Amino acid sequence: MNAKTLFGERVGRVLSGWADTIRAINKKYEKPRITMSPAVKIALMFLRIYLILLVVLLGYKFWTMIQ
Repeated sequence: MNAKTLFGERVGRVLSGWADTIRAINKKYEKPRITMSPAVKIALMFLRIYLILLVVLLGYKFWTMIQ
């Protein structure tokens, strides 16, 4: 089932055009053009860990509030 049969001819063409544009952008940027230093990689890892901890804390707070 494609977008044209699901949404109609006109809307399907618009959605297909958007999908083609997004695919072209993704293909253009699939390989990074810059290199990160080890310090930047470590900083990003700490930021990911911090974000995960914040989400877990938010989930814990929500869970304790509903009980």
